[in-house]
Amino acid sequence: MEQRILGKTGFNISVLAFGGIVVRDTAAFDAADCVAQAVDTGINYFDVAPSYGNAQETLGPALEPHRSKVYLACKTAMRTKKEALEDLHNSFKLLRTDYFDVYQLHGVPPEDVDTVLGKGGALEALVEAKERGRVRNIGFTTHWDDAALRLLEARIFDTMLFPINWACWIKNGLGQQALEAAARQNLGRIAIKALAHREKEPKDDGYPKCWYRPIIGDDRLAELALRFTMSKDIHTAVSPGDIRMLRLALSIVKKYQGAPPPLSPEEYEELKKRAAGVERTVFAA
Repeated sequence: MEQRILGKTGFNISVLAFGGIVVRDTAAFDAADCVAQAVDTGINYFDVAPSYGNAQETLGPALEPHRSKVYLACKTAMRTKKEALEDLHNSFKLLRTDYFDVYQLHGVPPEDVDTVLGKGGALEALVEAKERGRVRNIGFTTHWDDAALRLLEARIFDTMLFPINWACWIKNGLGQQALEAAARQNLGRIAIKALAHREKEPKDDGYPKCWYRPIIGDDRLAELALRFTMSKDIHTAVSPGDIRMLRLALSIVKKYQGAPPPLSPEEYEELKKRAAGVERTVFAA
């Protein structure tokens, strides 16, 4: 599988990453098998968070035999230093590791930026952990361009995780400003929602680990969408939370011997027409 340098981290990571929610509510044997297969295909970047149910408890034992060969990223949705440190140490225990390659402020909305960056804010916990060698790089995740731009003003982060989704980019312009600004600082750029289709409706669509409607039953659109995301100025795309979607992403990558090509002009026009037909994108403007 193609690998790219994750910005200033220097990590050589797979162009497709493993979304840890895949193993939520999964039996230990099945989780171990899923992780082993992912590693065998060339995936070497794993991302998880406390908010993903019991994913940390399940991923920890499954990933333990492979820990020295992969990069592990985790997150905290806490906004104060004290709470973030508690989250961090609990994640160490559950994931059976004594360090994280990347540790991120999770899902920061515009209204929380001043809190996390301010005195006693969660960023202080990340900086402290990095100084002590428990965290190798610090990052943030957000779904808002304006939040990303304000966080980047701190000029202290190593990575950014952001939705780079075909429909949101084409219809709403989501991610364009954030991605450009992060590239200027050489942050590692991690994409999510590559295989998201639209707002989740119906709610009981058979994909409970995806809070959005994934691209189901349309392999052509799935391929165009994933190649769209991977052709942007990113380093890796995190798989959706459903094992079927992970397998679909892997099949697309495998089809092109591990390195999916950018879209042709004709394919991009096709994708634009598809986007025009999406009434409610995952992150509607």
